[in-house]
Amino acid sequence: MPREDEPAQSHTTDRKGVMAMLGPGLLVAATGVGVGDLATAGFAGAQLGLAVAWAVIVGALLKLVLTENLARHQIATGSTVLESLFRTLGWWAWIPFGLYLIAWSYFVGAALISANAAAASTLLGVEGFWWRAALGIVISLIGTTIVWIGGYRWFERVMGVCALVMIAVVVGAAAMVGPDLGELFRGLLIPSVPQRDGDGFTWTIALMGGVGGTLTIVCYAYWMRESGRDSAQQLRTIRADISLGYAVTALFGVAMLVVAAPLGTEGRGSALILNLADSIGDNAPVRFGNNAGPLARLVFLIGVMGAFFSSLLGVWQCVPLIFCDWLRAMPKRHANAPATAPINENGRGYRGYLLALALVPIASLWTDFRDVQKIYAVVGAMFVPALGLGLLLLNNRPRMGASLRNRWRANALLAVSTLVVLALAAGEVVRRLC
Repeated sequence: MPREDEPAQSHTTDRKGVMAMLGPGLLVAATGVGVGDLATAGFAGAQLGLAVAWAVIVGALLKLVLTENLARHQIATGSTVLESLFRTLGWWAWIPFGLYLIAWSYFVGAALISANAAAASTLLGVEGFWWRAALGIVISLIGTTIVWIGGYRWFERVMGVCALVMIAVVVGAAAMVGPDLGELFRGLLIPSVPQRDGDGFTWTIALMGGVGGTLTIVCYAYWMRESGRDSAQQLRTIRADISLGYAVTALFGVAMLVVAAPLGTEGRGSALILNLADSIGDNAPVRFGNNAGPLARLVFLIGVMGAFFSSLLGVWQCVPLIFCDWLRAMPKRHANAPATAPINENGRGYRGYLLALALVPIASLWTDFRDVQKIYAVVGAMFVPALGLGLLLLNNRPRMGASLRNRWRANALLAVSTLVVLALAAGEVVRRLC
C-alpha cells in the first residue's frame, strides 16, 4: 500500500521464488478464511445475491490497512504490537487481553474442530455423532502433530497446499456456476444493500466485518519474524505480501457469493457449506452432463476441507505464539525493555498452550454452547477496532522514527478503517444480541 513516507533505502530481499517472498500474507489469508467467513459469505450470497460483492472488497481493504500498520510498527520498533501495548498500558491491557485470548481460543478451537469434523464426515460418507466426534479429534491431533514435529517449515508447506486447493476449487466452483457478469460487476462497483426480509443491512455488515479474521490478523507479526522480514528495506515486499493475502481473501469471499447466490441454500454454520455442496452436485449436470454431479460435489467439499483445515492449522501454530508473547510481556517482568527474543516453539509454554488449544475444545463436541458462543461473538467483535485504536496510539510516537511514523495520510486511513470496523463491530453486537 503506497505511502508518502516510503523509506529511501533500496528495497531488497532474499528471493527464493514468489511463494517464499509472499508466503506470510497467504498464511494470513488461509488462516483468516474459516468456517465463520465461509458461512457468512455463503449465507449472504444466498440471501442477497451479488449486489453486496462490494462489501467483501471493503472488508478486505479495512483489514489490509490495519495489517500494514501492524507490520510497519514491528519494523520500526522491533516489538510486536502486543508487546508495545502491554508495555505502554501495563495491567490495563495485559489482564483483559489474557482473558480474551483464553475465551477466543476455546470457542474458535471448538468451531474449527466441529467444522472440520462435519466436512470430513461428509467427504467419507459416514454419519452419526460418534463418527463426527472421532474425526474431529483425529483432525485436531493431525494439526497438532504437524506443528509439534515439523515446526514452521512443515506448517508453511502444508498451509500452501491447502490454500492453493481451496482457492482453485472455490473459484472453479464459482466459474462453474456461471454468474451474470454484468450483475457481478455492478455488485463490485456500485454499493447497494438489498432488503431481504429486513435483514439486508445486517448481513451486509456481517459480510464486511467477517472478511479476514479477527485475532488472527496479529499472526502476521510472528510469521514476519519467521520469514526474516525485519528491516525497512523489505517494506515494499511486505506491503505486496499483505496486499496479495487480502486480495486472495477478497477473491475467495466473492467466489463464495457467486456460488451461493443462485442456489438460495438454507442453513447456518458448517451445515450451510455442506448444503451448498449438495446444491452444486444437483446443478452440475445441467452444465456438464449427468455424471458430473457427484464429482462436482466431491471437489467442492475437498476445497472446503482445505479451507477449514488451513484455518485450524494456522490457529494451532500461531495462537500459542500469541500466548507466549502475552505471558513474557507481564508488565512487572518487562517494565524497562521489550521482549524481543524469539519465542521458543519447543518450550513448555508454547507446547502446553498448543496441547490445550487442540484438546480442551474437544469437550464442545458433547456440549450445547450456542448461547455462550453468542456472548463470545459480542466480545470478539471488539478486538479489531481495539487493535486499530492501539495502532493509532503507537504509530504516532517518536519511537517509530521519522521515516516509519504515521503521517496525515496514514493516520486518516487508519482512523477511517478503525471507525468503520468499530461501526461494524457494534452492528455485529446488535445482531447477536437481538
